[in-house]
Amino acid sequence: MLLVVAPTYHDFMMNAPAKNRLLGTSQILKILALTGLVTVSWFALQWGWLGPEVSVVSIEKQDFVQTVVASGRVESPHRIDVGSQMTGTVQKVPVTEGQTVQSGQVLIELESSELEASLQQANANVLQAQAKMRQLKEVQAPVASQAYQQALINQENNQSALKRTQELFNQGFVGRSALDEFKKLSALSSSQVLSLTDQLKSFNQDGSEFALAQASLLMAQSGVDLARSRLHYARILAPVSGTLIARNVETGDVVQPGKILMVLSPRGATELVVQIDEKHFRQLKVGQVARASADAFGNEQFKAILSFINPGVDAQRGSVTVKFKVPTPPAYLQQDMTVSLNIEVAERQQVLMVPTGAIHDIEKKAWVQKVVNKRVVRQDIQMGLRGSGYSEVIKGLAAGDIIVREASVLNENARIRAHRVSDKS
Repeated sequence: MLLVVAPTYHDFMMNAPAKNRLLGTSQILKILALTGLVTVSWFALQWGWLGPEVSVVSIEKQDFVQTVVASGRVESPHRIDVGSQMTGTVQKVPVTEGQTVQSGQVLIELESSELEASLQQANANVLQAQAKMRQLKEVQAPVASQAYQQALINQENNQSALKRTQELFNQGFVGRSALDEFKKLSALSSSQVLSLTDQLKSFNQDGSEFALAQASLLMAQSGVDLARSRLHYARILAPVSGTLIARNVETGDVVQPGKILMVLSPRGATELVVQIDEKHFRQLKVGQVARASADAFGNEQFKAILSFINPGVDAQRGSVTVKFKVPTPPAYLQQDMTVSLNIEVAERQQVLMVPTGAIHDIEKKAWVQKVVNKRVVRQDIQMGLRGSGYSEVIKGLAAGDIIVREASVLNENARIRAHRVSDKS
């Protein structure tokens, strides 16, 4: 290497004769200009002859796991819309949005004084129907039984009297009118017996009067059940345990059936719903493992397993919907949180790896700039698995080859000064 040493002002003055040591300002400026010119020439020689300094990396065999990066949101398998089954005025809302609730916990209370009065009235109707049933058993049925017994006695007496009168008539001791009178009395008593027999049967358990009283009691009891149900509807309870993710009701609101008042995310299996670019569709398989992290807790990761791949593609977004189950969700993971995932879609053992940033025309005919004898040459390569940081090279390079680290455009066969970078995937 050519080394040029420029004389300094001190050397020049020491070697000059004494009479010439006193120099003018113009001479000093000439010396400084000469020194600067020599320095610039030296740097120009270094750049032109040795070339620019370029970061390079040595190709090595490594284990490679290909990942697909995606983002999505936390979702429960389903959501429950909570509403009222009746029209009413909200009296109390004892829960807040984002709160975790237990199954059966009160979410909303409606004004219920009228409903409580209706229940009391229904209970009174039941008591009245029960009293009617007791009256049937304790009064009406016994009275009918006694009347029936009396009618039987009257029937027997009248039939005996008719028989005696008939005998006297046959002997000529009484007239036709007396005989006809006893016939009427006998027929009347028989009719009374038949009537009281039917009445007595109606008071039995299979009779009409008993059935009517029983129906009245059942109707009154149904009225109690209806009033109690309506009163129960005045307290809207959580159907399952979970987290309230929406609340659209306040104290004093008038609510109606069909209006969604709250949205409950049930406690249970947690899913991550992710939109993935359709170009990765063929790489996805159920059972693949991903490392996920919530954007709000970026330093903490958890495991997720691919459980569902939608066979259809969203034409507008050009993406595929996939779902991941979270076997052990962290405590901080909440509904609708944004999450990022690295999905492990393929794995290779001991393959040649190059930085993805060093590859030119990666979507067409890929090539890199290889360093040979301190010069760069174009080297076509055949790629295998691709990753955001590193990609697999199947053909075109060998272990130990050196390539330019960044995909910068250098002239073919240009001389460079290699600055080796230690790269680890």
